[in-house]
Amino acid sequence: MPLPQDFHDIAKRVNNWGRWGADDEIGTLNLITEQVVREAAGCVHSGRRIPLALPLQQDGVQTGMIPGRVNPLHTMIAINQEIFGPGTVATSDDAVTMGLQAATHWDGLTHVSHSGRLYNNRPADSITAHRGATALGIEKATPIASRGILLDVARAHGTDRLPGGYAVTPQDLDAAEELAGTTVRAGDIALVRTGQLRHYLDGDRQAYAFPSPGLSLRTPEWFRARDVAAVANDTLTFEIFPPEIEDLWLPVHALHLVEMGMLQGQNWNLEELSTACAEAGRHAFFLSATAEPFVGGSGAPVAPVAIL
Repeated sequence: MPLPQDFHDIAKRVNNWGRWGADDEIGTLNLITEQVVREAAGCVHSGRRIPLALPLQQDGVQTGMIPGRVNPLHTMIAINQEIFGPGTVATSDDAVTMGLQAATHWDGLTHVSHSGRLYNNRPADSITAHRGATALGIEKATPIASRGILLDVARAHGTDRLPGGYAVTPQDLDAAEELAGTTVRAGDIALVRTGQLRHYLDGDRQAYAFPSPGLSLRTPEWFRARDVAAVANDTLTFEIFPPEIEDLWLPVHALHLVEMGMLQGQNWNLEELSTACAEAGRHAFFLSATAEPFVGGSGAPVAPVAIL
């Protein structure tokens, strides 16, 4: 179905085209200034490091629901080979085939388009079969390190996991921000926990994939009002799935990536972080989460680390 007028109205309110110049290719990552990074470093108290990435493995989160997005297939291409001759140092080597967005990842600014356009009014046909994203590729994303804020929506609801198909609203984000005890500010990276990943961690990737809670159509305005630099969560599809409006697919993707120029992440493991933040009584931390710089990529794997 065509994008409804309500979508276009929201798009106008959150749009960042031209905000950082006509040639800008990194969008809201511009909000992570040197001052923001210096202040983020002040969030490190204990030095505890919490990994947020899923293991890259063949039995990963992908179920085939998204065509072509395959779980990592790891192959050994050399095992203890004495390539310099008998009795010399032996080497082992390996290769992998995978979708760039197979596991914990960032969606790049070319991951979706609408109305023939990408972020900053670039044409969608600038993505080509041979070169991929000729502009706005994931390799353009600057080193991503900033203050992270855990918006633990599930815990704010008093539950371990939101029900499948639950639409996270701005009011839910307000409640999670209140639980966090801090105000989300410009340049922050917001991590939204629904608890959905618990299905996958318990061995049920089908339940993890569908139905899924996720961000609703009204939440991009919440992030835009606070000038958030990037958003990630613990679901396969990021936004509510099936969609909250019948036959309106991926509207939150379009608003974040196309209109705002804001990276969004999926399949982030926020379970240990949730427990750690609750025990420490604080939900702000230093977050390192730079995307792998695949040239022309519309997304990339990431191994984020929260440092408390």
